[in-house]
Amino acid sequence: MRTCSSPLSSLVCVALALALLVSVPYAKAEPLRPATQAAVDAALLDYESGRLPDAQRVFERLARQGVAVAQYNLAVMHLRKQMPRPQPRQARRWVLLAAQGGFVTAQHDLGQALETGELGSRNLQQAHDWYELAARGGSVQAQLAMGTAYYLGRGRPRDGVKAAHWLREAAKAGDLGAMYLLASMYEKGEGLAVDLRLARYWYAAAAAQGDDAAPFKVKELDARAAAGS
Repeated sequence: MRTCSSPLSSLVCVALALALLVSVPYAKAEPLRPATQAAVDAALLDYESGRLPDAQRVFERLARQGVAVAQYNLAVMHLRKQMPRPQPRQARRWVLLAAQGGFVTAQHDLGQALETGELGSRNLQQAHDWYELAARGGSVQAQLAMGTAYYLGRGRPRDGVKAAHWLREAAKAGDLGAMYLLASMYEKGEGLAVDLRLARYWYAAAAAQGDDAAPFKVKELDARAAAGS
């Protein structure tokens, strides 16, 4: 999957944030009724088969009905210029509505855009309001963003306990950066009590996932433990 450092950069990268359109909303968005889900699935099939006007027509109908996943997918089609008259302003509108409707990807994208200023002026407070919603909905990227915000005191006040909470959530989902930073916090006592057992656990987890530096930290902590025994 292609990724973007700023999913709304120039109002184009939202389309790249998802290599494919998505079919199932999660977090606050209500589960779709079977008939609505079937319509979304059919529109996705049309999209993937190159029948873009048919996909657009269904997404527009469902978006007007308040279906968040359709709103987001419609925004993607605008941004990828896959309709006769694509409009960046409409794309922005649909992404916002999707985020307000509980679609986690849209919430994260809005947070990143507000952090970078791609929607106009930068607003770290609002950015992290959206990040937090996305993080609570299960977005690993948003969880990492929240952990980093509390760790650095950027967009949120410095708070080691809250930083560790969100980093731990991202780490449990397999994020290497979160694993390593959480291990470092436990090792050094940065905002948390020193806990070398937990530090070693998360360094080892990062090492198992392929982090280059983590194996050396595991050996270092093992050597310290042996020297102290």
